Amino acid sequence: MLAVSSTRRVFDEGWLLERKWDGIRALAVRDGSRVTLRSRTGQQLESAYPELVAALAAQPVPRFAVDGEIVAFEGGRTSFARLQQRMGLHDPARALASGVAVEYVLFDLLALQGHDTTGLPLLDRKQLLTEAIEFELPLRFSEHTAAEPGVPVPLSEACAHGWEGLIAKRAAGRYVAARSGDWLKLKCERGQEFVVGGWTEPAGSREAFGALLLGYHERGQERGQERGQERGQERGQERDQKHGAEPGRLRYAGKVGTGFDTRTLRALHRVLLQLASPVSPFETAEEVPTRTSHWVRPELVVQVGFTEWTRDGRLRAPRYQGVRTDRPAAEVVREPPA
Repeated sequence: MLAVSSTRRVFDEGWLLERKWDGIRALAVRDGSRVTLRSRTGQQLESAYPELVAALAAQPVPRFAVDGEIVAFEGGRTSFARLQQRMGLHDPARALASGVAVEYVLFDLLALQGHDTTGLPLLDRKQLLTEAIEFELPLRFSEHTAAEPGVPVPLSEACAHGWEGLIAKRAAGRYVAARSGDWLKLKCERGQEFVVGGWTEPAGSREAFGALLLGYHERGQERGQERGQERGQERGQERDQKHGAEPGRLRYAGKVGTGFDTRTLRALHRVLLQLASPVSPFETAEEVPTRTSHWVRPELVVQVGFTEWTRDGRLRAPRYQGVRTDRPAAEVVREPPA
């Protein structure tokens, strides 16, 4: 189940508030002695996070399916940059020796002892989750509070604590395998995933590359959204995701050249060289820099924080945050607040 970005700040009765975790979304299933851990793209994660598999396998309940976020902490705050050091490791011994501790924050229960729980209200699922799982690190329960009707949510306090934001959820809502308005993302900093369409040459003492050229897939209804029809665009995106529509053209969103250290520059450059393409993946009408640009197949997805969208559809003050291996490139579209 996926959340919709929103600028809503006041809720009526029947909504819960949770911390928005900055990590990798993962579904875990235990069936007796076998535990599987999968990303949103279906990627196997067991070898990358063996301590989480062991903790799930040690639970007293032998059969369950849970939803949550894999996170890494740094100085009391979750750090996606730190988690990146574990995401590229697929040997269990190397992963455990990396020095990067991870936790699996659980917030939903999809099945228990052979029974499908997705049709139950969220509050009931959470209650069953706390009864079924023994929460000791590296397993953590995502705490929630009830939204106070008519009172703005404490988003500023969450941001001050270094959180990525809040998630508002309908307490009576069911779990559906789609993007749903029953889950709303309230972000501290605007940000989303983008597809990398190329890179520019480095300047001065910079290594590897200068900036990543970013884009997102345009679906037909996005033209309507640009005219202010935001709700229609969201419904259209939900239909596309539900019925498996093909992605549209890759729209240019700008370039990001900050947020990299030397190690990241070198590692990304190796990936870019493997994806090199002689043709631009962006639609030809867009003003993409070409003099020092190199193109790649639009397969690499990165997370980028930014302050706002400009009127000409570019990112203002973008900052690279990490690679998203858990998000298919074909799903990346512009995410305006609802």
